[in-house]
Amino acid sequence: MPLDKSYFSNLTSYITRLQKTKKPVFIYGMGDGCLKVLKIFEEYKIACAGIFASDEFVRDKVFCGHKIHRLSEIEAAVDDFIIVLAFGAGYKELIEKIESLSYHHELIVPDMPVIGEGLFTKEYMLENFDKLEKVYFLLADEISKQVYKAVIEFKITGDIECLKRVHTAPSEAYENVIKPSQNEIFVDLGAYTGDTVAEFLSHTNGKYTRIYACEPNKRNFRKLSESTASLENITLINAAAWDCDTTLIFSKGGGRMPHLASEGIETKAVSVDSLLDGKGCTYIKYDVEGAELKALEGSKQTIVNFAPKLNVALYHRVGDIFELPLLVNSLCPDYKLYIRHFPYYPAWDTNLYAKRNGL
Repeated sequence: MPLDKSYFSNLTSYITRLQKTKKPVFIYGMGDGCLKVLKIFEEYKIACAGIFASDEFVRDKVFCGHKIHRLSEIEAAVDDFIIVLAFGAGYKELIEKIESLSYHHELIVPDMPVIGEGLFTKEYMLENFDKLEKVYFLLADEISKQVYKAVIEFKITGDIECLKRVHTAPSEAYENVIKPSQNEIFVDLGAYTGDTVAEFLSHTNGKYTRIYACEPNKRNFRKLSESTASLENITLINAAAWDCDTTLIFSKGGGRMPHLASEGIETKAVSVDSLLDGKGCTYIKYDVEGAELKALEGSKQTIVNFAPKLNVALYHRVGDIFELPLLVNSLCPDYKLYIRHFPYYPAWDTNLYAKRNGL
């Protein structure tokens, strides 16, 4: 069956709910996420009744002119209100905390892009429906189709129940989609401190042919070097993944998500095609903080010539959910495409997998 355009068209968007509600609306969380939510509120004329944080982060703080409250203070003063989440929840205890909030209060989780501008509104969905539907028809199994529909619904409604019904563990993707062998040549783009190398090895009994691990952040790269020091046949590259070999400017902020900026730290960038220099690989992972499209374009010859299995983060930019699958399909029409969503609110751990028949 095709995607049901009328179904998505008839959904009430979280923006409309917030515009029409008579309940006070409180933002949960500070930092960049809160700034993004406040920008949405300003653009769509949504009133913010206040901001609250977890108890350990309050300490008489003020953020953007709002005194930071405890949830208990708001509950004592207000009978009924809406909570808008302004940060990502990706580990078990925090996910359970967010789900518990949804049992006691009306909760909205806007699916803001990690990088870049724009929102996946209902209008945006309708403008790009043909592309979304094309991706849907390319998906190779029923789980992928259910995940795709659920993620689109979530992006419009901000309702975490959409995601809860399609959560799967990362191990399911490894076991049922990637199915790594003990002879893989693995290219890890966005290797961070070595967590995804370790995850890969846990599914191959520690056996492989070669690993290439790229990480642009110098502090993360040091930790990557330490965590992989005992491994043989591994090449570490302190560089970002791009469509060519060049120098990029990254933000000065550390941590997991350095991103392109007009000012900051000069960072080496490489393409997969250049890195491999005509040699093949069997599996590439792309989690490069919004540069997935560029990194895929920089893998064109490798994909065309060798058709390695692909694992591509599908959530950093607003258009990733259809632009990246369509690009992968254009590079290798023989690929079967799969999508999985791992436990995370908002939909920031939705991933595309591609492999040829028989792999």
